[in-house]
Amino acid sequence: MRSLRGAVAVVTGAGSGIGRALAHALAARGADLALADIDRTKLAATREALPAATRVTARALDVSDFAAMRVFRDEVEREFGRVSLLINNAGVSLYGSFEDVSLEDLEWIMGVNFWGTVYGCNLFLPLLMQEPEANIVTLSSVFGLISPPLQIGYSASKFAVRGFSEVLRHELAGTPVKVTVVHPGGVRTSIAASARRGAGAGADAYERDTKAFEAALVLAPEEAARRIVRAVLGDRPRLLIGRDAMLIDLIARFFPARYMEVLRPLLDPKRRSARVGEP
Repeated sequence: MRSLRGAVAVVTGAGSGIGRALAHALAARGADLALADIDRTKLAATREALPAATRVTARALDVSDFAAMRVFRDEVEREFGRVSLLINNAGVSLYGSFEDVSLEDLEWIMGVNFWGTVYGCNLFLPLLMQEPEANIVTLSSVFGLISPPLQIGYSASKFAVRGFSEVLRHELAGTPVKVTVVHPGGVRTSIAASARRGAGAGADAYERDTKAFEAALVLAPEEAARRIVRAVLGDRPRLLIGRDAMLIDLIARFFPARYMEVLRPLLDPKRRSARVGEP
């Protein structure tokens, strides 16, 4: 996409973190916005903080609810008549090993992270295809590049998002719609703090490891949003955000079966929690 001025951008998970930062970054470039988030209060706060000149529609919904997403799509089409950018940003996290999490836990995280992305693409792609140029952005993760312990639900969902996005990019080659898959590293959002604890995971381990992972989230969401917008304008098919993401990607390429042996000192929550109080 050469410009975002006059574009109609759909952003899910716009109530906080990268989603909220994206709403502001897109508005600053002259885009109209269709925003969604499950948290009505946070969504309203995002909308109220946008420039008065920005044309905005917002709906509180659960992206894993196809019927609710369809209502949202219909509302966007009535309001704007078109969509030129879809950012599937909504996401949740789940703590626990395979033995710790229930099938319901796994269904929940796949519903939001994976099916929410699929539903967004299914519903908005026909509108995107009518544009002279358009883009779909999907948020995977560094855990869509590697699969560390205790992240079985999150990693599975983000690998699924990555695979879906890459196939979609190949299938849409030659059309007006580009696909950008994003792998953020440690971006300072609430996703770790709000992670669901697996049905069988211990409370003490959950609290300890969550605090340790939070300590590694250092990149400002505004910077992540800036890089995503730049990737859209550059039609980049893949974006790694943060030095940690670049390092993880490199190590996974060199040690595809042994990367955890190399990365364990960096990713081990116990070692991280011991360093939380360090200057």
